[in-house]
Amino acid sequence: MPRFVRWGVAVSLLAAVAAVPACFVDDGHGLGMATLVAQQRPRVLYVTHSAGFVHDVLPHSERVLKRLGVAEGWDVVVTKDVGLLTAATLRDYAAVVFYTTGELPITDQQKADLLAWLRGGRGLVGVHSATDTFYKWPEYGEIMGGYFDNHPWHEEVGVIVEDREHPSTKHLPERFRITDEIYQFKSWSRDNVHVLIRLDPDTVDLTKKGVNRTDRDFGLSWTNTYGEGRSFYTALGHREEVWDDPRFQTHLVEGIRWAMNR
Repeated sequence: MPRFVRWGVAVSLLAAVAAVPACFVDDGHGLGMATLVAQQRPRVLYVTHSAGFVHDVLPHSERVLKRLGVAEGWDVVVTKDVGLLTAATLRDYAAVVFYTTGELPITDQQKADLLAWLRGGRGLVGVHSATDTFYKWPEYGEIMGGYFDNHPWHEEVGVIVEDREHPSTKHLPERFRITDEIYQFKSWSRDNVHVLIRLDPDTVDLTKKGVNRTDRDFGLSWTNTYGEGRSFYTALGHREEVWDDPRFQTHLVEGIRWAMNR
């Protein structure tokens, strides 16, 4: 090969390398292109720490969400270690999903970090007993939309879809039936959240022991905002059969995607 051609090739290669973003460059640990791909894939932190009641479905839910994440091109990290809820760790995640109970053992600084992370434009997702969490942290309750207040029904119920345009519910018919443990909520008002689906009160016994609401308004999924961030909550997800139900899987996946604003 003539010398001037070799020089031309060399200059072209150097220019190409210079144009490559830093995340493309191998850092000496065998990363390189894989690092860029990982950085482009949304990361979702699934927190399943139980400081109160431990749901039997948690291991199954972890497997399902990880599988759904693979299908969606997300990196789903499952953890019970709430010590990860720090500014340094949260910055790597587009969304955090809580399926938790009780007063999780995190510090005031961690709470501030989580609020700042969400306010900055990230997504917080609550599944089922996420509303049975942090009763002593008012900001969390406001973001999540309310708190668990008993589950009067564990049976097949009718559900009404209020918003059929939202990504998490547009695949659902206007009405459908599902068998699950059905929550009611306190410190909850539809004035403070955007309701997606609600229980059809005509399909359950409202005189049953433990029914505390008298307004017949039993929201089952809703959204909220906090600064530039978004929160999505679904009360469904107590049973393995629900986690295996394609309707629920799409509902959850699209809710997470909406919360990530993608």
